Amino acid sequence: MSQLDELKRNVRHTILDLRQMKSFCDKPVIISEAEGIYLTDIDGKRYLDGISGIYVVNIGHGNQHVIQAIRKQQERVFFVAPLHATSDTAVRYAIRLAEIMPDDLNTLKLLSGGSEVTESAMKFARQYHRQNGDYGKYKFISLYKGFHGATLGAMSATGLAGPRKGIFGPFLEGFLHIPPPTCFRCPYGLSYPGCGCLCAQMLETVINSEGPESIAGFILEPISNTGGIVVPPPEYLPTVRDICTRHNVLLIFDEIITGMGRTGNWFAAQTFQTTPDLLCAGKGLSCGYAPLSVMAVRDELYYSTFWGPDEANIHFATGHTYGGNPISAAAGLAVIEVMERDNLIANGRQIGAHLRQRLEQEMANLGVLGEIRGKGCLACVEFVADMDTNKPFPEERRFGKRVEQRLVEAGLLLRCDPHWISFGPPLITTVEQADEMIDIFVKCVREEIEAGDIRT
Repeated sequence: MSQLDELKRNVRHTILDLRQMKSFCDKPVIISEAEGIYLTDIDGKRYLDGISGIYVVNIGHGNQHVIQAIRKQQERVFFVAPLHATSDTAVRYAIRLAEIMPDDLNTLKLLSGGSEVTESAMKFARQYHRQNGDYGKYKFISLYKGFHGATLGAMSATGLAGPRKGIFGPFLEGFLHIPPPTCFRCPYGLSYPGCGCLCAQMLETVINSEGPESIAGFILEPISNTGGIVVPPPEYLPTVRDICTRHNVLLIFDEIITGMGRTGNWFAAQTFQTTPDLLCAGKGLSCGYAPLSVMAVRDELYYSTFWGPDEANIHFATGHTYGGNPISAAAGLAVIEVMERDNLIANGRQIGAHLRQRLEQEMANLGVLGEIRGKGCLACVEFVADMDTNKPFPEERRFGKRVEQRLVEAGLLLRCDPHWISFGPPLITTVEQADEMIDIFVKCVREEIEAGDIRT
C-alpha cells in the first residue's frame, strides 16, 4: 500500500466538522499544499478556494510576509501565560487593531476562536450590568437562523433548528430569538420599504414584553451567513442601535465572518455606519495562519465598570489559556500590513461586485434566480424553482447540496445550502479568477438542472 493510500485509509481516525465521516472516508479530500487562492490535494488535484476556507483566508494561502513574521516570533517567544503577563507583540498588535476598529472600540480582549469570543462578550454584558447594580439583566436576544458558535453558551444564542443545534439541548436559560431581516422571504409577509422595518421594531416589542430590566444584550451578525448571507435594509442596524441605547441593552456585533475587509470596510460596523457596544471578530484577523479572535469593547463601558484597584475586585472575570498568544498576534499584525500594502479591501469590493453582476445574469438565464445578495467580497445566490412566483425547490430536492457535489468534482469549493450558495473568495482574487469560478459554477448548476425536474 502506498503512503497516499495509507493516508486515505486512516482518515477514519479523524472527525471533521459537520460531516458524515463514513461517506467522507469513501472519497476523502486531503489537502497537501496551498498557494494564493488554490488548494492541492494529495492526488495532485487543484481546487479553487471560492470561500476562503470558510471566510477565513482573506489574504490567500502561503503569504510569505505572514509566514516570516510567525517564524521570527517563534524564535523570540511563542507563549506568554495571560494570567501573568503579555508580550510586546500582543501590545503592538492591540494598538494597531484599535486604530482600524470603529469609533471608540479600543479596549481589546485577544482570544483564539469565535466561540470563545462571542461567549466572552455575553459574559461581559452580564458582568457589566451586575457591577452597575442591574442584577436582573441576564437575558439575550438574537436572531433566528443566526449562528454564534459551537460551545454551549454560543449555541444557546444561535437561532438554528435541526441537528446542528437541536440534538444538544436543553440550552442555557435566558436566550430569546426574533425573526431576521430577511426581505426576500419576509417572516411577516410584508414588503420593503412599506413594512416600516418591522423586523427591527420587533426587538423593542420583545424587550418591552420581557421587561427591559431583564435584557442584558442583543447579539447578531450584521450579515448572517447561515441565514443565507442576509443583508439587512439600510435602516435596520441604526434602528436596533437606537432601541438598545434607550433600554440600556448592550448591542453585540458578531463579526467573526464579516470582519477584516469582507464587507468592503475593515468591519461591517463601518459598512453599515453603526457602532455596537461590543464587537467580536475572528477568522480573517489572522487569515488562518494562527488561531486568533478579539472582543472589542467601547472604552467608556470598560473603564467605567471594570477599571479599578485590586481590592475592588471588578476585573473582567474570564480568560483562556491561549488568549493573546504572541505567535497569533504576530500573524494578526502581519495580516493588517499585507491588507494595507496590497489595497486588498478595495480589490475585494471590485471582485464582489463582479461576482454579483455575473451571478445575476447567469442565474436568470438558467431560470433559477431568486435573489442575489451580498456586500464587499461576499456574494450569494438563492435558487428558486419558479422565478415568477419565487417558489423554492422542494426540500427533498436539495438542489444546492447536489450542486455542491458537482462543484467539488469540478474543483471549486463554496458554501452550499439546499436553497442557496455563497461565494467569499480571498480578497487577492483577480477578475479572471472570479470568472473561472463563475464559469465552473454555471456549468455545475446547468448540469444539475438537466439531471432532474426542478419544477416538482
